[in-house]
Amino acid sequence: MPHEHVDVLIVGAGLSGIGAACHLLADSPGKSYAILEARSSSGGTWDLFRYPGIRSDSDMFTLGYAFRPWREAKAIADGPSILRYIRDTAQEHGVEQRIRYHHRVVRAEWSSVQSRWTVEALRTDSGETVHLTCSFLFGCTGYYRYDEGYTPQFPGTERFQGEIVHPQHWPEQLDYSGKRVVVIGSGATAVTLIPAMAPQAAHVTMLQRSPSYVLSLPARDPLADVLRKRLPAKVAYPIVRWKNVLVSSLLFQLSRRTPRLIKALIRKGVARQLPEGYDVDTHFAPTYDPWDQRLCLVPDGDLFKAIRSGDASVVTDRIETFTEHGIRLASGAELEADVIVTATGLNLLVLGGMEIVVDGRPVDLSRTVAYKGMMFSGVPNLALTIGYTNASWTLKGDLVAEYVCRLINHMDAGGYATVTPRLPDAALPTEPFIDLRSGYVLRSIDDLPRQGPATPWRLHQNYPRDVVMLKYGSVEDDAIEFARAAPAPAAPPQPVSAA
Repeated sequence: MPHEHVDVLIVGAGLSGIGAACHLLADSPGKSYAILEARSSSGGTWDLFRYPGIRSDSDMFTLGYAFRPWREAKAIADGPSILRYIRDTAQEHGVEQRIRYHHRVVRAEWSSVQSRWTVEALRTDSGETVHLTCSFLFGCTGYYRYDEGYTPQFPGTERFQGEIVHPQHWPEQLDYSGKRVVVIGSGATAVTLIPAMAPQAAHVTMLQRSPSYVLSLPARDPLADVLRKRLPAKVAYPIVRWKNVLVSSLLFQLSRRTPRLIKALIRKGVARQLPEGYDVDTHFAPTYDPWDQRLCLVPDGDLFKAIRSGDASVVTDRIETFTEHGIRLASGAELEADVIVTATGLNLLVLGGMEIVVDGRPVDLSRTVAYKGMMFSGVPNLALTIGYTNASWTLKGDLVAEYVCRLINHMDAGGYATVTPRLPDAALPTEPFIDLRSGYVLRSIDDLPRQGPATPWRLHQNYPRDVVMLKYGSVEDDAIEFARAAPAPAAPPQPVSAA
């Protein structure tokens, strides 16, 4: 019995997957598609994470879709608002009914003879295995494991008499009112949790091994507030979007070229918001340069307000062991706690961990080189959305989805069935795919694809440059191979009956 076939199969119904489907409907109308989602609901990250205060760490004028203006007041939005935006987009564009929930893709096998993928999915609700085929496979799975976060092996955890919680699996009924909370970590999740929990908790302590760069931004965008009063949303939105793109790009470039200047400016901004005499250099002056790891954004300086009020504090030290009543530090001090939150990061996972097979040969993605940051050398008709590390995820997501549509349309126009990135030289020098020193990247860097020294094998992390290449550049170059479908095998000769 033949499997159900679609032109494009999208894996993942989060921010990227919903956006990809909307682009497909607009730019490649008539293409059949389906979305497979492992979980029971859409929204991806913004449905999975339920910890207090969850919010974006990018402004919504760039985290929002290019085709659907963000209309709410806050530029740094809370998780429920972002989830509502994603689901409203799916409903408005008729995408919701194309999502098949409880379908976790475990394997995809390409056949060059058939010019199609056969995709195997496990029904997480029934345990049933289902198969579909598609002409193009589009991975919108994010980049981390949804079933588990990263927690180091802390000694003595079994002795602690309170609750230990990872933000990725926040208990719905957790009551921290009037309790002493220690949040382990100094990244985006930690700086979000602390001001959100501080008003209800007895006290919240951020325990960090080393500091991160923390940058305060207004929760509302002043330019957006002005333009909304004078211009239609569809006109104001791209203006604010490009303003924010250029500001963030400038900050990143200056961080790379004049790190001492940016380091000094960030430190000055932090010191201005902390109590007089606060030890800024111990708690908020990292040893690495800005943008070696992502900057942490705090809207309206809410983290610093919690510290100034006395509801929160920062401790910079190493953990020696958990105790019955808290954490003993390398310095000998002990932090008493009723609740400990391990905001210690993520585990990266490419394509949701699915097995990729091409013509019977398993593909080790860590041995491939990324083409234009979205396809893999030697792997036909497959694209993956990976957002920027130095800017909003959706800026890259929109560009990748638009490019995939251009690619599909080009294949239709040329009568091609297959498109495959091909390395010009097997000895091409390569580097890690992501140029960040964050722990979650370094832990998994050997499992990721590689990048080459120059375009189109280079991941530039530069939105204006990618606009030129992906939106307006040619889809044909020396690194991409287009091919028509293999001819159908000839029918065996029929025996001739004797007269």
